[in-house]
Formats: sequence, structure tokens, C-alpha cells
Amino acid sequence: MREIPFQQIDGFRLGHAQDEKAATGCSVIICEEGAVGGVDVRGGSPGTRETDLLDPKNLVEDVHAVFLSGGSAYGLNVGGGIMQFLEEKQIGFDVQVAKVPIVSGAILFDLFPGNPTVRPDHQMGYQACEGAYQNEPLQNGNVGAGTGATVGKCLGPEFAMKGGLGTYAVQIGDLQIGAVVAVNCFGDVIDPKTGGIIAGVYDQKHQSFLSSEQQLLSQSDQTEKTNRFKGNTTIGTIVTNAKLNKGQASKISSMAHDGLARTMRPSHALVDGDTIFTMSTNKVEAELNVVGMLATTVMEKAIIKAVREARTSHGILAYNDLRD
Repeated sequence: MREIPFQQIDGFRLGHAQDEKAATGCSVIICEEGAVGGVDVRGGSPGTRETDLLDPKNLVEDVHAVFLSGGSAYGLNVGGGIMQFLEEKQIGFDVQVAKVPIVSGAILFDLFPGNPTVRPDHQMGYQACEGAYQNEPLQNGNVGAGTGATVGKCLGPEFAMKGGLGTYAVQIGDLQIGAVVAVNCFGDVIDPKTGGIIAGVYDQKHQSFLSSEQQLLSQSDQTEKTNRFKGNTTIGTIVTNAKLNKGQASKISSMAHDGLARTMRPSHALVDGDTIFTMSTNKVEAELNVVGMLATTVMEKAIIKAVREARTSHGILAYNDLRD
């Protein structure tokens, strides 16, 4: 098994658009030929588009794009811009009188710390698609859907740290698999190699982490304050060339959630909308347990990369500024 650049996964294009001043953005993964799609939603506060379509019992087999977006529920508007772009390229499900692009996606809450009146919209979705065709160098951290992402928010914004967008991909034989993830979790981000927190609830005065889990335990009788924990969600996509049907793709998404559980404490909270999609070009025979194991691994690695390559922004401290 070897690490490969995410762009080397055959059949997929990844693009981003963002407004750094407003601290928000979106990312899109395009598969022109159509990818077998699956999804698994674990968090208690999801915001999604066209996830029912990915249910194995429903008709359409392929998805042409998946987006990850900031902007809370407003960010679902990027789907229209992506549809326009794909329609102009004659990409979509052929219904004889037109080709209808099948576009799924999910959103995260990033109305803080930037400008809450500026959100990803139709235009930004279109721009992200344009970016996918410009062959720009791969970016992680403060880009696309990770632009305004933050982590460790149980004590409020003054203790939060910067999240971001991460990518990671590997190849074993002919099998290729990668992950794109926007890390905006309620809890802390943990390095599985050391078990230590690398981003989360941070006391800048004393230069120390305050465990989200410990903070929750100490506030367990303060249920009336739950609303101040809103503003979260980690969303991502697994892309691969493994042969999958829709049911198997959804199972791969389910297994990839272990990557969140390995790196986030707590994960899949009621105030998170954690959602993972899977897209497959359906070309390479592969043992499904291996595909699921690798999906977990690339998701884990992408999450860590998102945090480690993020930059301090809008007063929200990043991992890189904690190091000596």
C-alpha cells in the first residue's frame, strides 16, 4: 500500500471555492461518467441533499457530484450551481428530453467565526466546479468547506480551535481509495498514534487543552444550555474505483465513520450532523472488507491532515500555532 496524490484517483475531480473574509466555502467531487453512490448519516443534526436517492431500493444508480458545504442549511444552495455547471457539460441522468445531473451533498455550520450573512450559494457551487477543472495544486486546511471550520466548541468560541479540510489517498495494486473531509466537530481531534489531543477545547491563558469529554461530564446537569453547543458537523466523501453496488457503497460509508470515532471525542453527537458519502467508478474487483478497512484509514488520515494544515483565522487558533 502506498500513499498517492488525491488527484490520481481515476475518474474524479475535486474543486473548491471560498470566501476567506467571510470564513465559508464549499467543495465538490465530480464524476463525469457517474459514480455508484452510498451514504451513511450518523450525527443527530444533519443537513443533506439527495440522500434518499442513494437508498438501494430507489431507482437511480449513479451520482455525478457530491458537495460538502459550509453555510448551515443555506449552503445547500450550492447544489443548484453544480447542477448548472454539469448541465452545461451535458453530464447527467438521461431522461430523453434532458440530462439531469444527480447531485448529493451535506452542509456544516460555520456561521461563526466569519460573516453569518455570507453563505455558499449557487454562484459558489458553480465556481467550485470550475476549480475542479483547473488542475490547481491540492490544498488542505483553510480551503473549500473547511474554510470556516472549527473544533472543540463546548465552552464557546473563545476556547475553540481551527478545523479545516483534509484529503488522503492510497493505492494497493489496482485499487485506489481516498477521502475528502471537512472537520468541524463539536469535540476534540485526537492523534490515534499518540492518543493525545491535537485540536479542541484550548485554554490559551494556561496553554492547555480542556478535554471536551471532561467538560461534558462536569456539565451533565445543565441540559438547558445544550443549544449553545450547536455549530458543528463533520462531513466527508470516500472515493474509490472498487466495484460496489449502492448497498455496498453505503456500507463502506458506514465503516468509514470509524475514522471519525478514532479521531474525535466525542463523535456523532446529537449536535453534530456527521455524514459520509461514498462514490465509486465501479471498475476494480476488490474484497469489500479490505475496501472498508482502507476507507476507515484514509478518512482518519484526512481528518488529521485537515487539522495539521489549517491556519489560524479570525482569531481562532490553529494546531500549527501551538507548536514551539
